[in-house]
Amino acid sequence: MAHRARVLFGSFAGYRSRWLRRDVVAGLTVWAVLVPESLAYATIAGVPPVVGLYAAVPALVLYAMVGSSRHLVVGPMSSTAALSAGIVGTFAAGGGDRYVALSTALAIMTGIVCVAAGLARLGFLASLISEPVLKGFIVGLALTIVAGQLPKLFGIEGGDGDFFAKLWHLLTSLGQTNGVTLAVGLLSLVVLLGLRRWLPLVPGSLVAVLLGIAAVAVLNLDQHGVAIVGPIQSGLPTLGLPSGLGMDDYLALAGPAGGVLLIGFAEGLAAAKTYAAQAGYDIDANRELVGMGTANLGAGLASGMVVNGSLSKTAVNGGAGARSQLSGLTVATLTLLTLLFLTGLFEQLPEATLAAVVIVAVVELIDIPALRRLYKVWTERLAGIYGPASRADFLAAITAMLGVLIFDTLPGLVIGIVVSMTLLLYRTSRPHVTQLVRIADSDGPGLWVDASRHPDLHPPRGVVVVRVESGLFFANADHVRDHIRALATAGTSAVVLDGETTPFIDVTAAHMLDQLTHDLAAHDVQLYFAHEIGQVRDVVHHTENDPELVIYPDIDTAVTAAREHPQQPSN
Repeated sequence: MAHRARVLFGSFAGYRSRWLRRDVVAGLTVWAVLVPESLAYATIAGVPPVVGLYAAVPALVLYAMVGSSRHLVVGPMSSTAALSAGIVGTFAAGGGDRYVALSTALAIMTGIVCVAAGLARLGFLASLISEPVLKGFIVGLALTIVAGQLPKLFGIEGGDGDFFAKLWHLLTSLGQTNGVTLAVGLLSLVVLLGLRRWLPLVPGSLVAVLLGIAAVAVLNLDQHGVAIVGPIQSGLPTLGLPSGLGMDDYLALAGPAGGVLLIGFAEGLAAAKTYAAQAGYDIDANRELVGMGTANLGAGLASGMVVNGSLSKTAVNGGAGARSQLSGLTVATLTLLTLLFLTGLFEQLPEATLAAVVIVAVVELIDIPALRRLYKVWTERLAGIYGPASRADFLAAITAMLGVLIFDTLPGLVIGIVVSMTLLLYRTSRPHVTQLVRIADSDGPGLWVDASRHPDLHPPRGVVVVRVESGLFFANADHVRDHIRALATAGTSAVVLDGETTPFIDVTAAHMLDQLTHDLAAHDVQLYFAHEIGQVRDVVHHTENDPELVIYPDIDTAVTAAREHPQQPSN
């Protein structure tokens, strides 16, 4: 039983009593940020604001029990909230009971998929979306969220459609702007940005929310056209499955739940690993999947919405001195007290202030410098060194971003996954094949380096030394063969294929080497193989047509042999 407790509450292993004050202070700090942001993110998902608080409490408690991170804060997040809205919006119109029920059901299905993936040890799924594609997707998602919140800032009705349709609706409706609402929204932005800039330790979201509530109460702003959140149900949520849904509804959400898993898990795992590295402990990706799954199951069964790990709130948690998930349990306790006693306070919250909180929170996700760095790699000499594959990163990021902006969230996610898979296949089938040159001053075995990086060095006369920086298999065999043929120009008597960076080979590639040997011999060029690697040697020599390769222990020996025994011209 004690062992099971240690497994469930892993972040408390080796807990020190002196950490208690820091964890409680960190929990109080995170609570001040989480409550207003949870209310705001629920509006992004298209559900009542209190649903965000419903989701936060069980998610925090269950992740503390199962997760492997001592610092990660789990709760509603802007990216998965927007993804939830995009998914549920395809099944039901916003604002109705069915829409809310489906949002809750999506959290349950996300939880089931995550737990199943974790138990199946599929933690590597976080790598299925490349970082550039994920960056482009999140930038597009953030821009879409901002476009959806701007009308609330101006006090006008929001438009439907994609990012550009929403933006065009805003521009053509500016004449209907409510001046008082705009003033409230702009002042909220000033408070949020000002506190972030000059008093970063002060919870700007909570301060802006409290000031907005006070302004409505004192100045009766709701009577001057300022929209407010309105009645928020107090007390505990209804526990259990959402009503009015059948098994077909859950099955229809299973596939989209996998998309929520990919985005939420990638974001949460990145946050967990960042702070684990700083604190000197390890993160178990499979356990994180189970942790995210149980958090979503708890959130869904408590009438909540989808949740995932938050980088921004985890940063607040770590910055406030948290040492374990006791800080998360503190946040859960304070949020529960908010549900019981403080929901009435937030009923007077201006929607313009809530929109300002959302905009400031998600604007951090619009990582233009990252896109600029990818563009720099695409345009500068570095792209020339690493070939077309490196240039594809920028195009993949832009494609994923435009997919969200033009086709909306869910199709954008599909486009992002397809781009990631296409990029993976492209790079796999186009490995880096480079010609090598020897550094003349090296002692003992020669140091052979990329010729394109050392234009001052020259290859050995009549011998081309080639390295394939990948395994050799069916997907890249033709590309490697064509590249080596192209390097064997006039005057070449031998090609040395360096196998040091070729960890594996399949039968197709072995047959390719056999064919390449005969093709080169027809042009009076001998093929040598340097660096004998067990698996490669076994596959090569056990194929039906054993390639006529001469294998040498290193490149220097192979080059020497090529010079001493040049291929005789064929008649």
